[in-house]
Amino acid sequence: MMKKSTMALMALMVSLGLQAAEDLDNELALIESWLEAQRAYDRVPGLSATVVHDQETLWSGAFGYADLNEKQPAQTDTIYGICSISKLFTGIAAMQVRDKGMVALEDPVASLLPWFKLQQNYVESPVITLKALLTHSAGLPRESDYPYWVGPDFIFPTREEIQGMLSDQSTLYPADRYYQYSNLGLTLVGEIVAAKSGQDFETYVQDQILTPLHLTDTATGFPVDHREPRIATGYAYPGRGHQLTAMPRYDARGITPAAGFASTALDLGRFASWQFRVRAGKTGEVLEPNTLREMQRVHWMDWDWKVARGLAFGVYRVGDRTLTGHAGDCPGFNTRLFLDPISLYAVSVLANRNRVDVDGYARVMFDILEAGGSAPANGGEGLTDTLDEYAGSYNLAPWDGETLVFPWQGGLAVVSLPSMDPIGEMVLLKRIEGDRFNTVRSDGQPGHEMVFRRDKNGDVGWLDFHAITLPKM
Repeated sequence: MMKKSTMALMALMVSLGLQAAEDLDNELALIESWLEAQRAYDRVPGLSATVVHDQETLWSGAFGYADLNEKQPAQTDTIYGICSISKLFTGIAAMQVRDKGMVALEDPVASLLPWFKLQQNYVESPVITLKALLTHSAGLPRESDYPYWVGPDFIFPTREEIQGMLSDQSTLYPADRYYQYSNLGLTLVGEIVAAKSGQDFETYVQDQILTPLHLTDTATGFPVDHREPRIATGYAYPGRGHQLTAMPRYDARGITPAAGFASTALDLGRFASWQFRVRAGKTGEVLEPNTLREMQRVHWMDWDWKVARGLAFGVYRVGDRTLTGHAGDCPGFNTRLFLDPISLYAVSVLANRNRVDVDGYARVMFDILEAGGSAPANGGEGLTDTLDEYAGSYNLAPWDGETLVFPWQGGLAVVSLPSMDPIGEMVLLKRIEGDRFNTVRSDGQPGHEMVFRRDKNGDVGWLDFHAITLPKM
């Protein structure tokens, strides 16, 4: 299932021109075809995704099943556990409290939470601050000392249990020395928000962030209201046995600020559009522009330059792009939200299975969006009106999955699937005549011949090359 925003594409046709809009349409079509196939080959039960440009949702799609037993299809409004993407909302709440003058980033955590009695193993350590919690540089343990990531029940501790255990835990490192990702740290940020706002964390986030942003399908936990039928069932990584086992629906309880939220691909797209809007100067909408930009700047860089963190946000160097956002990984779900503040593209990818390469999926989506704007190099002039009849998947079994043929840069291109680098592995085609094409080598010279064959009705049904015939799927 997929949906393109017709109004958004029409607006881009006006602003970019007809050829650029056609290229974008082809990019979105490739994203859809590639995601649909890759999900199937990776044995992901269900997946929902969105592509946003600034204030427009250009494309959204859903593939597979939200629940395998019930054969409930995944939808673009299917609700997934978004796990550590929750930290972005928690960080925004903390910065709201900061902007109201209730806290400062350099405040010691012990001065904000009197029960913060974590044992400090390093006498030389700087004081642990709110900023250190937000950048994962406080030297804290990764978790509260309970086995909540262990199945089969995944029982998370309550706020009271977390507080009671804290005095029995100790620091792993001195503060401000290393990056150490910490769910405990962002849980404490949520506690600071509650302590200083006078509201429980869940109520504060709902009233001050989710409701003002009209994120009606985002909640601090799995909803138990009319939205419940849209919640996806999470599945464990199949492992060597290749069995997809349903996971129990978890309740993050005291760990909610770090990992408890649930949302949809569409809502995360709206969340991204809000960020672009505020970064562009929109005031009076949850956060001020300078505050959001502050959160998305690098505040911590590990000594080897491999990890960079903003305030709650991750900052990632991916090729020539600098992206911001967060990923999520919790029982039965993997999720990713990436934003590019320069191109104003954002993508969200939500899957209901563990150990899904949602980061890779999102990066490929960005690769496709970036590559489609390149100058045509495949001699495809005059092909536009006849491309659709060739487009589709051709069965490569038993040697591989399939060969995908698709419109690209005014002509045709092919790539074998599955592939986590469809842009790097695609081959352009140049028409010889009729249904005969040559591949285009990397040096621009013609390669081997590929011939499409038709059935008695004149429809394209086969692809021949290297004395092999591939039937259209």
